[in-house]
Amino acid sequence: MIRAGSRDADGVAHPAVRVHGQTVVTQATDGHQGVHSEAGAVHGEHPGRSRNPVIKVAGLAWLEFEKSDLDLAERFAVDFGFVVADRTPDALVLRAGWDGPACLVIRRGPRSRFVGPAFRAAGYEDLGRLARATDAGVRAHRGGNAVTLTDPSRFTVRVVHGVPDYPALPQRDPLPLNFGSQTTRINGTQRPARRPAEVQRLGHVAVGTTRFQTALDWYLDHLGLIVSDFLYLDGQRERGPAMAFIRCDRGSEPTDHHTLAMALMPQTGLLHSAYQVTDLDEVAASGEYLRERGYRHAWGIGRHIQGSQIFDYWRDPDRHMFEHFADGDMFDCTLEPGWAPMSTSGLAQWGPKATREFTGAGDPRTVVAAIKALREQGNEVDFTAIRGLVKALQS
Repeated sequence: MIRAGSRDADGVAHPAVRVHGQTVVTQATDGHQGVHSEAGAVHGEHPGRSRNPVIKVAGLAWLEFEKSDLDLAERFAVDFGFVVADRTPDALVLRAGWDGPACLVIRRGPRSRFVGPAFRAAGYEDLGRLARATDAGVRAHRGGNAVTLTDPSRFTVRVVHGVPDYPALPQRDPLPLNFGSQTTRINGTQRPARRPAEVQRLGHVAVGTTRFQTALDWYLDHLGLIVSDFLYLDGQRERGPAMAFIRCDRGSEPTDHHTLAMALMPQTGLLHSAYQVTDLDEVAASGEYLRERGYRHAWGIGRHIQGSQIFDYWRDPDRHMFEHFADGDMFDCTLEPGWAPMSTSGLAQWGPKATREFTGAGDPRTVVAAIKALREQGNEVDFTAIRGLVKALQS
């Protein structure tokens, strides 16, 4: 007998619904079959969610960086499409066009680095629950309150509540498009301007870590995130996943396919951060503007497989990678994780081949990091994993 909300012998979850006052079990929705992942989990594999998380965060609030040159950081930020919300000699706060908190908080530091993400708590009581579970404290932060933690990858992770939102700014509507016999634009033309994008919101952050499995479970257990897609090293599925696309669990309310993406890498650090814009024309035209301004293009334009976003990647002057995206997938809590082998060719449905600029393949710094990781104790990087990652980069 299958209980409502339980998993069967194959590990498949069965959501419960009420029919005429009786609790019955429905078949789990499989949004991956033949679409964005080749298969689901097999018995005994990672379920992609915690049985009893401490809290369930509501979303991603902002990202924190340190940079040595705030003037240079501001110049790129404005060209990329952010709006300066506050600027002091030692800090730069950047916002997007939709109402909400800041997208980026950049503080002056001795070197440029990614500090970590801040997540929004669903309620103030969640801060207390998280603080008690982690022996942390609830402290005043940016006009609200926060619990500040350190994850297994050594990123600073804040969970915040009550931080005031910025009001929405005027932004253009998506361009009307003529499709076949559906004519929405008559006696009018399309002339999207080459200018900075109108960034709508922060979408997700992607990080690499030498402690992937430990970090994955930490986010699922403490913040209640759930996995949309797992990638495994080809021929090494028995090792478990090597990458996860992770979303917030807001029950029946759909959320981004991934708020956090995390991959096993020979070096811990930021891979990229991603920001939503209005439509494909905004992605393309703002990219032409960035190109004319002399910024380094990393990869795009294309459409991802996991998440389905139309993407375009750029480097800031400190080589941090920023993504413009539009039209991403939205999942509710019922969708189970998809499983697929990790490969460079599996990153996009269409678009140019993933560049070395994006993957880091052949970068001497990656080789040095791999050697260092092999010598360190307590991480998940071994010769077998390195071979699998090299194979993924070449496939």
